[in-house]
Order: sequence, then C-alpha cells, then structure tokens
Amino acid sequence: MMARNSDGELEEQSTEGYQEAAFEAFMCPLTKQVMQDPVTIETGQTFEREAILKWFRECRDNGRRPTCPLTQRELRTTDINPSIALRNVIDEWRARNDEKDLEKACNALRLHPEDDEDESVRAMAYISQICQRSGAKKNLVRAQGIISTLADLLKSSSRRVRLKSLQVLRTVVEDNDQNKEELGKGDTVRTIIKFLSNEHIQERELAVSLLYELSEYEPVCERIGAVYGAILLLVGMGSSKSENMMAVEKAEKTLKNLEKYDTNIKQMAENGRLQPLLTKLLQGGPEVQVTMVEYLGELALANDVKVVVAEQVGTLLVSIIKTGGLPAREATLKAMREMSSNELSAKILLQAGILPPLVKDLFSVGASSHFPMRLKEVSATILANLVASGASFRSIPLDDAGRQTLLSEDVVHSLLHLISNTGPAVECKLLNVLVGLTSSPDTAQDVVSAIKSSGATISLIQFLEAAHREIRVESLKLLRNVSPYMGAELADALGGHLSSLVRVISDAGGGGVTEEQAAAVGLLGDLPERDSKLTRQLFELGAFGTLSTKLAELRRGAIRGNRYTTPLTEGMVKVMYRLTCMLQEASEYVEFAREAALAPLFVELVQVNGQDAVQLYSAMALEKLSLETRNLTVIPDPPPPAPSGGFLCACFGVPSSTGAAPGRPVGVCRVHGGFCSLRESFCLAEGGAGGKAVERLVACLDHLNPEVVEAALAALATLVGDGVEAAEGVGVLGDADGLRPVVDILVENRTEALRRRAVWVVERILRVEDIAQEVAADQTVASALVEAYRNGDPRTRHTAERALRHLDRIPNFSSAFHAQARRP
Repeated sequence: MMARNSDGELEEQSTEGYQEAAFEAFMCPLTKQVMQDPVTIETGQTFEREAILKWFRECRDNGRRPTCPLTQRELRTTDINPSIALRNVIDEWRARNDEKDLEKACNALRLHPEDDEDESVRAMAYISQICQRSGAKKNLVRAQGIISTLADLLKSSSRRVRLKSLQVLRTVVEDNDQNKEELGKGDTVRTIIKFLSNEHIQERELAVSLLYELSEYEPVCERIGAVYGAILLLVGMGSSKSENMMAVEKAEKTLKNLEKYDTNIKQMAENGRLQPLLTKLLQGGPEVQVTMVEYLGELALANDVKVVVAEQVGTLLVSIIKTGGLPAREATLKAMREMSSNELSAKILLQAGILPPLVKDLFSVGASSHFPMRLKEVSATILANLVASGASFRSIPLDDAGRQTLLSEDVVHSLLHLISNTGPAVECKLLNVLVGLTSSPDTAQDVVSAIKSSGATISLIQFLEAAHREIRVESLKLLRNVSPYMGAELADALGGHLSSLVRVISDAGGGGVTEEQAAAVGLLGDLPERDSKLTRQLFELGAFGTLSTKLAELRRGAIRGNRYTTPLTEGMVKVMYRLTCMLQEASEYVEFAREAALAPLFVELVQVNGQDAVQLYSAMALEKLSLETRNLTVIPDPPPPAPSGGFLCACFGVPSSTGAAPGRPVGVCRVHGGFCSLRESFCLAEGGAGGKAVERLVACLDHLNPEVVEAALAALATLVGDGVEAAEGVGVLGDADGLRPVVDILVENRTEALRRRAVWVVERILRVEDIAQEVAADQTVASALVEAYRNGDPRTRHTAERALRHLDRIPNFSSAFHAQARRP
C-alpha cells in the first residue's frame, strides 16, 4: 500500500501485522493465496477457479492431457464444480478477520496516535486497502466507528497523518452516502474546508477532492455551503492559475454541486461567481426569478460586472418591470438601482427599453396605480442614474408614436409637478434628474423653457428653505445650472431667500466646507454681476463681509480643506468681484473695499495656481479696483519746476529711472501723481505689496488659459491708460519684467480678444520713444502689428496703425503736412 511521508513523498505501507493466519484448506495450492472462488476438479482437489483454468490451458498448449497439479494424475474431464460450502466458510473467515483487523486498526488510531506516527499511518493504510478491496467493507468501517476517529486525525499536528487521513476518508466515503452522512456530522466539514486555505498544496488538493465526494450527497452538500467562507475559498481555488489542474477541476465540480441551493448561488455571486445566478434568473420560473433578482439587488457589483449583468439580463429585467407583479417589480427595481449607477450599464439598460416603463410608474397616480411611494423613490434614483450617464434623451422615445421624450415640455411639467407633490426622498432624486438634464447645454434650454412656461421658478427657489439638506443642495445645483439662461429672473425671485443663502455660507460647517455652502456661493457667483439691486441686497445682508472674512480664513488655513474648498473659493471670488463692478454706484462700496483690504486679498488670490476661475476673477477685480485709483489718490501741491530730462526704461535691456522723479515729493506715486497705497486707493504700482501686485499679474501673462491672460493684461493696462502717467506706468511694467511678455502675447496671437487687448497695450508702450526705437528692430513685433492692422476689427486696426507709426512703419503724413505748411 502506498502513502505519503512527512515530506509528501510516496512510501510503501505494510498491513501484515493485522492479517491472521488462514486455514490450510483456504489456500489455493497453485497461488498459495486464500481463495476467492474455490472449485473442485475430478480428483477432489480444490483450487482457485482462475488458477486451475490457467493450468488446464497450459497443459493443452504443451500438447499433453490435463493433469491434476497435485497428484499428476491424468484427468478424463476438465469439468470444475464450485465449492460453495468452502467459499462460504472462507467469506465468513474473511469477514471475521476483517472485523478483527479493523478493530485492531481502530484501536491503534485511538490509542496515542501522536506517539506512534508510523503505526497510525499503517493502520490507515490498511483501512484504505480493505475499503478498496470491497465496497461492502465501507459499511463495516462505519459500524466500527472508524470514520469519527479518522475525522479527529484531521486535527493532528503531524502533516503526514493529516494527509493520510484526508486520503483514507475520501476512499471511505466514495460511493457510500451513509458514510458521507456520518462524516458530515459535527464540525468535520468545517475542518476539511479549513484545509483549502492551507499553505501546503497537497493538503489543499486532498481536501478539495474529499469535499467534492461529500458534495455529491445533497444533505452534506447543503452543509458545505453553510460553512462561513467555504464558497469564497472554493471560488478562489476554482479560478486560481497556480493550483494543480485536478484541484481546480474538483473545486469547479464542487461549486457546480453547490449550485443546487439558492443560498449558495447568492454567496457565489457575492464572491464574484455571478454566472450561476444569472443562468438561474434567465431559466427559472417566476418565483425563482424573483428570488434571484432579490439576490441581485443586494449585491455591491463592480462596474465591469454591472456591464456584464446588464448585457445578459437587462432585457429580461425590463420585461419584468413591464409585466411582472409588484414583488417582482420591486426586486427588479432594486437590482436596477445598483446596475444603473455605472455609465455603461445605464446606457445598456436604456437600449433595453427601461425608460418608458420607468417614467410611466413614476407618473402613475391614484389608488389604481398600485405603485407605492417607496418604489417611486427607487424609480427616481434609477432615472437620476440614467440621466447622469450622459445618454442622448432627445432620441429616446417614451411612447410608441415617438412624440414624447424626457425633454418634452409636458414631461418636464410632470416632473416639476411630482417634485412639488411628493415626499422628500423622491423630491431629492427628481431634483437630481433635473440637475442632470440641465448640466448639458444641449438639454438645459428645454428644461428652462418648461420651468418658465410652468411658472415653477418660485417653487424651485422655495426648496432652498427645505428641512432636508440634500433637497437644498440639489435645488441649489439646479438653480445654478439654469442661471445662465434665466439669471435676471432668478435674481429677482431670490430676493426673500438671500438671507438663507448668506446664513448657509456663514455657517462654520463643523470646521470644514460643506457641499451646501459651495453650491450656495456658486449660485450667487453665477447671477448677473451687473445687477445693482442684487448687489445692494447682498451688501445690506453683510454677505461681502462674510465672504471676505471666509476667504481670509481659507488663506490662513483656519478652515479645514476638503473637496468643496475649491468650488467655495471660486464662488466667493466671483461674488466679491460683483462688488468691484459697482464701486462707482455707492461710496460705501469703496469704503468697504478699503476696510476689507480687498485689493491685497485679490493680489494674494491671483497667484493661486491650479484654480483658473480664482485667478481670472481676481485679476478682473484688480482691474476694476485699479480704475478707481485715480479717483482715490490724494494729489499733493504742485512741485517746483524741475529740469527736463529724458525717460529710460528697463524693458529690453534699457535701464529705467528709479526712485522719485526730480521735483516729485517722496512717497508720491509715479503713475498717479499722488499719495497711493494698495489697500486705501487700490494702486497696483505703489511699492511694497503693490510691487507684488504687478509682478503677480505679469506672471499670469504666461498662463495657459487665455481668459486669465486677458484679465491680467487688462489689469496691467490700467497703469498705462488715460488719466495716469502712462510713461511711468510703462516703467513700472519694465521694472517687473512685464514688457516682453506683453509683446509676446501680441506675437503669439492666441485669441482675437487677446490680440485686441495686446495691440492696445503695446501701442501705449511704444509711445515711449526709447522703447519704440528698440522694438523697431524686432521684425516679429512689426509683423504682428501688420497682421492686426490687416485683419482686426476697425478699432484694433486703428490702434495697430498708431503703433506702426511709432515704429515708423507708416509715415506720419499729418505731421509732414503741418511742417510743410509752416515753411515760408
């Protein structure tokens, strides 16, 4: 008999010690073995049937008459007669012997198995041998109580003993249901399953083979699936690339047997083996389908699995939604809620036709609809997921005639009506549907038109006061999405609700930023910035003070950052920019901008990399503030006349004048000719932080976003415009190394708006003669100006013409005419 040693090697195991001596009459004279089928010949001698028949054949083959092997006497006949009595005696002897030997083997296993490993392995080898010799002996093994003893040895500290026990148990239970039942008692099945996670590969292989045999018997098969972790281990082994192929095959066959039970199918699905569930769903009857769909709805599926499920059973699920009973529809809707959360699987469900029955159930009303509100919530969630997939709902009909779609005015009216006449959970999801439909410019206008025609604006705004935060957030998102199309209308309708928005924004939010705060300030930032009435309302509510404080806290790190910090910052900067657009409307706006130090704040924000909107609106705000500087500058008494001097600027390598100009009082701004500061008069040019303002705006000229570049250039242009010392402003730009970037913007010609702005600033720069002379040698600048002169709009062409005159590329005919007229 062969067995594995402690190293897993095969070794010979003897069973001699358990065999009692047989009676001589039991032995065949030819084979010297106990006879299995004794027969008697003419001489009265008894032999093993096969042995004497072979002897007779050999006699004939050698050309002689058959003889008796013992007496050598020639036989007249080769007839043989079964020796039934002897065979019965031998069988009885063998049964007694086997029983006795089994008892001895069992005692050997029970008495100190750990003390004599060899004896235990030898005893198990004999048990295996006797069971292989006769299937009937397996019952004797069970009767002797050996199965439970073998099961106990599975917990042995000896790997060699454990391996042999697994091997023998498989032999004992093979094709014997009663033995399987016996082995399946207690926690033996659990012990066998533990071997599947063992590091030793042979233990795993023998264990899975034993489990497969046990799974062939249904009562034990059910117990296997009930053991926690069993199916996961089997699924892992069945899909393993490193396991022995036979072990993989046994694991697969075991799982196939386990598929007979619905609870096992659920566990398999939970552990990634979803096909049995899908197969049973497709092939089962109505009750089975409901059970399988319920299981499907409880699973948390990976996105790629959602796609597979939608492809295989999407059409069936849609048909259940259309024609199934309420329990089936409820289970199906819950499953679809999970599947629709992925973009690809949602589109597959749309192709399968989910939208019409889904919308029909949502809009069903009255007792006759038999569609409870809890399911409308699930349907609304699915619809929100479908809308979020980005599918084209304009091409998906809701009726057979194809006249209605989700964007049809009457359908949107029904959605708006349902929102106002249902519970919070459904309200929130349907608002989310409208948020999704208005997120795309292609569909937003349809929803906006329906909102206007239904007069639902006020109703939607009223959701800002809802008790549930999720509803408030979704309503804010929706209002923000439609604000580009109905900003003025929203601004008027929001009047009485602005205080609620300001209150939300000012809330501490537990030390962090909330989604509602980001959405609220985002809505305010998207409303028309030139609406003076709205600006006045916000000012009187203290909104600007709240926002400036919060911005400063964000900059200091006093507010804990999260994923809503960036949209909150962008929204607050946009709202604060609104105030800078209205500085000329009221002196208190200017005074607030001074007290809140808005100019230094925007200078800080203009360097926030990675937040284009923050940089854009900060630069735009600095432009508005800088335009007010000439009105806020304190002009000193005129200085005494000073000697005339030339102007030099460090722009293209030419040194500029520094310090105060001759005759100019110390501290007087060179650009505005008075006493300036960034905080009080919003001067970008005046020393200290002001110098940083110009440098940071110049840095923005290299931004990848052309809108940010244009805004920064517009802010810098205020230093060289009318009403200021433009030549000195050019000097400030030169000191900040800003002249070359301005010229580069002109040469690059990224957008028409940028070229228009750059041509204007370059023309102002070229008014400084020293710079014009140096630039005249740069052919690329002249070419860019010629291009603007040829292809720009009338205003740009006119400005480009003046710039080309500074470079002497176009003669100054007007000056020449006047000079000629003065000649005598």
